[in-house]
Amino acid sequence: MAENITHLDSTGSAKMVDVADKADTERIAIAKGEVVMQERTLRAIQEGNAPKGDVLGAARIAGIMAAKNTSQLIPLCHPLILDAIRVDLEFDQKLPGVQIRAEVKSHGKTGVEMEALTAVSVAALTIYDMAKALEKTMRIQNIRLVEKRGGKSGDVINE
Repeated sequence: MAENITHLDSTGSAKMVDVADKADTERIAIAKGEVVMQERTLRAIQEGNAPKGDVLGAARIAGIMAAKNTSQLIPLCHPLILDAIRVDLEFDQKLPGVQIRAEVKSHGKTGVEMEALTAVSVAALTIYDMAKALEKTMRIQNIRLVEKRGGKSGDVINE
């Protein structure tokens, strides 16, 4: 079975996949997630009244930084040169909460799905951290890959 698992060698030891012979192609990944909170917490964030300051600004920067550092966080993940990272945060009165969307682009030998998922995850954690003085019952949920383009496995649309 170890022969079929890309991150194990013939003895069952963990290894990083060798991508040296793969062609460089454009890689794009989009991930989404959300932070659900009480209406009063959302209102305080919208009005700029969170005790730690600009919640969405901090979350955006944190998400971008996280994408850039994914290989330091996820075992056996390749360090990548990223062409673009975009983290969008949008207030959603229906949740109530914040919708998070990250898009990562690269030209390389391996995909950027983990970078997009990491960006969303860390942006969500930052929202929680920045607003926890207002509410400790916020929920981080539905973090998922919604689109992947490029590479040998082709395009994937999950939403």
